[in-house]
Amino acid sequence: MTKHYILNLDPNARYEWDRRTLRDPITADHPALADLIAEAIGEEAGSYLVSVQIDVKVLEKASVSESHLAALVEVPPRSPVPQLAEVA
Repeated sequence: MTKHYILNLDPNARYEWDRRTLRDPITADHPALADLIAEAIGEEAGSYLVSVQIDVKVLEKASVSESHLAALVEVPPRSPVPQLAEVA
């Protein structure tokens, strides 16, 4: 089974979980590796000891644009919306 994904590495990402992302190139969904393995097994109930081999080949590398590397701008918090008085 061959699947293609886009790996994005951003060591300067604001959040740890956003530094390495793996996405489907068409749907942009994160791959559910357990679902892919279950699909390969046939999804019959039971516990399985599995061996998973990952063979990674870089098909294309896109450079990161300068605008993407710019520092994040902090957005000031919104002021609270005034509460309306209840009409009696």
